[in-house]
Amino acid sequence: MAISLTVNGVRHAVEAEAETPLLYVLRNDLKLKGTRFGCGSGLCGACTVIIDGKAVQSCDIPVSAVAGKSVTTIEGLGSIDQPHPLQQAFINEQAGQCGFCLAGIIMSTQALVAANPRPSEEEIREALARNLCRCGTHQRILRAIRSAITEASK
Repeated sequence: MAISLTVNGVRHAVEAEAETPLLYVLRNDLKLKGTRFGCGSGLCGACTVIIDGKAVQSCDIPVSAVAGKSVTTIEGLGSIDQPHPLQQAFINEQAGQCGFCLAGIIMSTQALVAANPRPSEEEIREALARNLCRCGTHQRILRAIRSAITEASK
């Protein structure tokens, strides 16, 4: 079945079964490898993308559910040469260790700050509740997020 979706501002038509997880289409068909496969059950957050402004676990949503919607992946935020301010804050604060979880964490944070530019500590923690970091860099992650929010409010 041909499904049309917009990813990172570019319209795509993909051939996929309606129930194929969006994650598989992003990684296998569109070759966007920044979105990670973690648990496959929507529990770890490694596969988080933004769909029409909301953070969503892409392993847990069928591609047919995003037909006609706007999907943003980590590749849509910034580049190596021009990182998004959130990405730059994570670099500056050395927030990652292995980095596997970071794309999902950054996407969850981006959805939060787009809706609420000055979230409280509690709101940040709530937004990240579905994102796991097995390396234990939570304090550096939170510091990077607070840094990006502070820098954006200047």
